Amino acid sequence: MNVVGYIRVSTQGQARDGYSLKYQEEEIKAYCKEQGLSLIHIFRDEGISGAKLNEEALEIDRVGLQEMLVHISSVQVDYVVVLNTSRLWRSDIVKVLIQRELKKYGCDIKSIEQPFYSIHKKDPNDFLVNGLMELLDQYQRLEIALKLTKGRNKKAKEGGYAGGRATFGYQKQKGDKELKIHNGHAEVVKRLFELRQIHMKWSLSRLAEALNEEGYQTTQGKAFTKVQVKRILDRESFYQGIYKYGQIQANGKHEAII
Repeated sequence: MNVVGYIRVSTQGQARDGYSLKYQEEEIKAYCKEQGLSLIHIFRDEGISGAKLNEEALEIDRVGLQEMLVHISSVQVDYVVVLNTSRLWRSDIVKVLIQRELKKYGCDIKSIEQPFYSIHKKDPNDFLVNGLMELLDQYQRLEIALKLTKGRNKKAKEGGYAGGRATFGYQKQKGDKELKIHNGHAEVVKRLFELRQIHMKWSLSRLAEALNEEGYQTTQGKAFTKVQVKRILDRESFYQGIYKYGQIQANGKHEAII
């Protein structure tokens, strides 16, 4: 079996428990030799708390541990060997995060001082913390969505493009901050409003027929229908340079077509 070792001390932990890095390393090597395990590498963190967590990103701020998880994601590892599980975590949240990663790659834990330990054993505390973590994940998604909405609303109030599909007649390419006129489509928009001005009694179907007779095509290269004509006519204010986003209306930063 391929295994990796993990050792850690915090300043307080080393003084209190006497678990120096050297001691942990020697114990892991001796254990693996005795059990016939193939020890690939020992990862280490020194002077870092087992409860340390970047709560905003839900990441564990330990370089050695992160290197170990990256290694496990690319190389088949059956177990992580530790002196005891407190070397890996000292808080339930960190415990859940680490166990999630290990389970993802089919890796378990062998604890020298806890010979019957496995991350696959049912623990009521894990059930509670997992539920709390799911709620926290959901909260963060809602918080991100709220921030995005606020950002879009702010941009819309300034007349800037706040997202969504570009209105026919305009285009937005990668890297562009604002909408730009699509010359070919803008010509269709101008012609449609001209036709409506000249033939005010024409139906939407008749306007669509006129565009098709003159050789104009939709974005997909197809003939216009009355639905597409109505969609363009309903956006008259936008084509005049007014930007609307939800209940927000402002002078747009996009160039007017009509």
